[in-house]
Amino acid sequence: MGRLEGKTALVTGASRGIGRAIALELAREGAKVAINYASSEAKAQEVADEVTKLGSTAMIVQANVGVAQEARAMVARVAEEFAHLDILVNNAGITRDGMLTRMTDEQFMEVVQTNLGGCFFCTSAAIPIMTRQSFGRIINISSMNGQVAAIGQANYSASKGGIIAFTRTAAMELSHSGITVNSIAPGFTDTDMFAAVPGPIQAQIKAKIPLGRYAHPEEIAKAVIFLAADGDYVTGQQINVNGGAFM
Repeated sequence: MGRLEGKTALVTGASRGIGRAIALELAREGAKVAINYASSEAKAQEVADEVTKLGSTAMIVQANVGVAQEARAMVARVAEEFAHLDILVNNAGITRDGMLTRMTDEQFMEVVQTNLGGCFFCTSAAIPIMTRQSFGRIINISSMNGQVAAIGQANYSASKGGIIAFTRTAAMELSHSGITVNSIAPGFTDTDMFAAVPGPIQAQIKAKIPLGRYAHPEEIAKAVIFLAADGDYVTGQQINVNGGAFM
C-alpha cells in the first residue's frame, strides 16, 4: 500500500515536465490525481493514462490558472469529483524572458499572473475545503531563480520569489487549520522548458553546478512526496533541489 493511499491530489501544469513527474509519483504512492492543463489536452490525457496504468485514478481538468474564475472553478470541480481534496501542488508556470529594457508590460504581467497569481487563486480556493477536513498539504513549486539573480528573467524571478514569501505567510495563517504549506525551489531541471535554452548557455550553467548535472523531474517529485506523505511537522519551509547550485 502506498503512503498516500486514500488521498486525493491536484497538480497544476501537470501535462509535462516537473508537473507530469509529480502526478506520476503521487499515483505511485496511491493518491488519486487530477491533472491540470492549459492547452495540451492530448498530453494531459497521456499522463492520465499512465496514472491509470499505475493502478490509481486520474481525471484531467482544463484551466488557465492565471484566470481567477477558471482556477477556482477547477479546484471546486476536483474536490466535488473526488469528494475531498488533500494535496494541492501549485506547479503551473510560464516564462516570457527578456531584458528589462525591452520587457513589455504584457510579458511581465502574464508571467506574474500565471505563476504567482495562479498559486494564490488555487490556494485560496482550496483553503475552505481543506479547513473543513482539518487536513491539507499545499506544495508550491518555486525556483532557484526566485532566490538568485537571473538575467533576462525579472518577471519569472519576481513571481517565483513571491511564491516563497507567499508560502511563509500562508503557512503561518493556516497553522491551526491542519494545513501545511511549503515550497520547493528546483534548480535547473531537464525539461522541455529548459531544452529551449541554447546549448552553449546550457554548458555554462552545468559547469557551475557542484553535482555536475541537471536535476531529473523525478527528483523534484520525490521532494513533493516527502512533504505530502511524511512532512506532518514541516510548514513554511522551502526545500532546495538544485545540485548545490545555490547554497
